[in-house]
Amino acid sequence: MQREQSIDAVSVLPAVEQPTTPRGREHIGTAAYRALTGGHPADAVIDDDAGFDGHVLASILAVAAMEDGVLAERAGLAAADLASLLAQWFPAACGTGVAWYAQDADAEDDEVAMVRDLLLTHRSSEGDAGRWLAAMIARRAMEPNHLWEDLGLRDRSELSRLLSRHFAPIANRNTQNMRWKRFFYRALCESDGFVMCTTPVCTECRDFDLCFGDESGESRMADRRREASLQVVLSATAASPSRPPE
Repeated sequence: MQREQSIDAVSVLPAVEQPTTPRGREHIGTAAYRALTGGHPADAVIDDDAGFDGHVLASILAVAAMEDGVLAERAGLAAADLASLLAQWFPAACGTGVAWYAQDADAEDDEVAMVRDLLLTHRSSEGDAGRWLAAMIARRAMEPNHLWEDLGLRDRSELSRLLSRHFAPIANRNTQNMRWKRFFYRALCESDGFVMCTTPVCTECRDFDLCFGDESGESRMADRRREASLQVVLSATAASPSRPPE
């Protein structure tokens, strides 16, 4: 059963295609997420699978809304699939107009298609969500940051949970905790009979840090929340009467 969610702030969505500054883009991302789910991404409750899937889908749409270009393309979906996703998961967002229902992009990128098909081959969940997520992950994997960041997630553990839930056969093969983008391309090479690695032992490879380096960081939508918290502290400090030195 798909999870329906009410949205209180749908009026903010017509602005999602008008980012002008990095800070403004962060605001657009959190506003889009809030419009879809009714809350801030930092407060998402993901105890059950439905809650987790809704959080992931909203995060990808929100981070795509932060960027220039056609929203559907940035999220990796055809316009018809985006419409279906919103209708099933975020029905209150369906009436918000052109900000969500942008036109289809040009011809599909071959590299995106290869990663998408790899994921679809290893699907472990039923329903539309897994199909949409395969396309969304593949498209976002073309972006320059850590994959979990470019999916709008809060940390790498959410990406690992996402892949284990919807694409378990390939997720289970990443036994050495390789970076997911590198792992996908390694799997593609192996499926075609090629070897991406320059040495048979990972620890002896000069690209070891590229494959297994640290992936910690901060969510692309976290700066706005941190700034707001700081403003609350500063306002409270300014309002407090100063004490004379003792």
